[in-house]
Amino acid sequence: MLLKGKHIGFGLTGSHCTYEEVMPEIENLVSLGAKVTPFVSYTVQTTDSKFGKSDDWIKKIKDITSEPLVDTIVKAEPFGPKTPLDCMVIAPLTGNSTSKLANALTDTPVLMGAKATMRTGGPIVLAVSTNDALGLNGVNIMTLMAAKNIYFVPLGQDHPYKKPNSLVADMTKIPETVKNALEGKQVQPVFIERYKN
Repeated sequence: MLLKGKHIGFGLTGSHCTYEEVMPEIENLVSLGAKVTPFVSYTVQTTDSKFGKSDDWIKKIKDITSEPLVDTIVKAEPFGPKTPLDCMVIAPLTGNSTSKLANALTDTPVLMGAKATMRTGGPIVLAVSTNDALGLNGVNIMTLMAAKNIYFVPLGQDHPYKKPNSLVADMTKIPETVKNALEGKQVQPVFIERYKN
């Protein structure tokens, strides 16, 4: 199995509505034999929402993987040349973090994990979840799509009539995207029909 024994960093940022979809995919990576190190943004660590309390989400992550939680920039920095990851996943990737990543800003543990992986030339897999992907953030998504060693989980409009600028990745495709990224390939198609009436 391609993922057995691979060290995967899994970063979560503040798109709280998608955590329920993301948690099973972390479990899938673990069940496929990957060593999964979780990275969490400050928003994940501190924000309670209608989708759940931050402490409960952190506990769930810790229950899924036995690897230590990376919750500071200082803890994330060594995952460059010192302790390289085979792949860094960010799921969900908010519009805010998309814009920062595209413009080389590193102010959270998740973005430092991505930067550390960039230093070693490892693949980075992005699962976008943002309400302005087809608005102002479109330029940032395209910048990342054109960048070396960055791969996207297939994404589509989650509600084109109520939220016409919104794009969300199909989180069930994370393991497949990671497998392809480890071989230097972008899983296709990138843009999919996600909206269901």
